[in-house]
This record gives sequence, structure tokens and C-alpha cells, in this order.
Amino acid sequence: MDKFYQFTKVNEETTELYIFGDITSLAWYENDVNAYDFAKELSEIDTANLNVRINSYGGSVSEGLAIHNLLKSFKGNVTTVCDGFACSIASVIFMAGKKRVMNKGSLLMIHNAWTYAYGNAKDLRKQADDLEKITEPSIQIYIDSSNLSRDEIVSMMDDETWITSDEAIKYGFATEIKDADPDANQSKNKNYVQCQMMYNQVVAFKDLQKEMSKLNEKLETTEKELNKTKEALEAEKAKQEEKPLSGWDAFFNTKK
Repeated sequence: MDKFYQFTKVNEETTELYIFGDITSLAWYENDVNAYDFAKELSEIDTANLNVRINSYGGSVSEGLAIHNLLKSFKGNVTTVCDGFACSIASVIFMAGKKRVMNKGSLLMIHNAWTYAYGNAKDLRKQADDLEKITEPSIQIYIDSSNLSRDEIVSMMDDETWITSDEAIKYGFATEIKDADPDANQSKNKNYVQCQMMYNQVVAFKDLQKEMSKLNEKLETTEKELNKTKEALEAEKAKQEEKPLSGWDAFFNTKK
């Protein structure tokens, strides 16, 4: 493509947007992206799904926030995909997706807004206060998109934190990880299914063993009770045979 900012209609259902450059309000270079161009082309999208693929070191906070908000207001379904780096304000754009996908070999980076400044002490103090306000919208967006507290987000931004795909899932920044090799992912799923089937069979066998053990215990108990009953009957019969006969019983008894 001629520039690293391009909408491509994949089919009647899906359009893909590539943000593979620095995000700036002045498009000095062909790979620079600005919100004005973005809004103009976004309004022309006629598909229900928009996949936003990102590989950017970041850039202008104002332009990045505008792009994030434009994506959030898109009428269709937005999926953001980190193909390489989504750093600084590019990571804020990544948060615009309802579905946020990290490739296995990709990274996010979050930090505070920064700038160049000059002037007297009063000017520099004001610049520092302004930077804190400029950083605030990004903090709120990260909080809304993650499971982290404000203090945790602020601490990570203060430290300029790089975030792996696994960490992005853990923190809630991403909703899923895409394997670089779909065949490997399919193989993992197949192995998982096979292991799950084997596990279910083992569990079922153990359950059957438990039931068999209970049944054997019942049979042994029943057998013991029958033996007791048999012994009692035999004992009673023996008593009856040993009891001396009297009266008519003795007269008619032929066993003499």
C-alpha cells in the first residue's frame, strides 16, 4: 500500500484498517496518520465489521484520542488487533475495540504524556500541570478497558510499562491471544479435546469403581445377615429336636 494508514474492504461484511505509522496531526510522511483523514474515511465504511490492525510507536495524544473516540462511536463491530507494537497513544486506540486481540509476539506500552518545554519556572510548572490533565483521559480509558485499579494504572504509566500478550490478557487490556500458527492452535484444541475425553473416561471409571465398591459392601453385609439368619434357624431347629415329647406327641411319635 502507498501509506501505512489504509482502509481495505475485505468482503461485504468486513473492512480492515491498518495503522502502521506514527499518529500525527501533520502528515509529513506517507506513513503518518491524522484524525481528520481517519474521520473522513471512517464515515464511508459500509460494512458491519471493522478490524483495526495496529503497529505503531504512538504519536499525538489529541489525534489518538480522537481516533479512539471515532472508533468507539462506529456503528458496527470494532475489533482491534496488535500486530507488533501498540505503544503510547496507539495502545489507547487499541482499547477502542470491543474485541481486542494480541498476537502472540506483540507488545503494548503505556506511559504518561510527555512534551518539550521552555520558559521560566512558572511556565514549566504550568506545563507539568497541563501534562497531568492531558494524561488523564488515557488513564480513564485504561481503567475502563482493564481489571486494574486507578493506582495500578498510574503506577504502570509512571514506570513506562511494556506489556506482553499474556499480561494483556491478565490485566484485561486484551480479550484474546491469536496464535501465529493457526495449525498449531488447531492442534492444541485437538489435543485438549482428546485429553478431556481421556480425563472424562478416567473419572467415569473411578466413579464406577466407587459404585462397585459400595455394591460389594452391601453384598457382604447382606451375606452376613443371611448367614446369621441361617445360623439362628438352624439353632432353633436343633432346640426343637432336642426338646422331650409329652402327652399325645409322645404317644404318636414313631422315632423310638
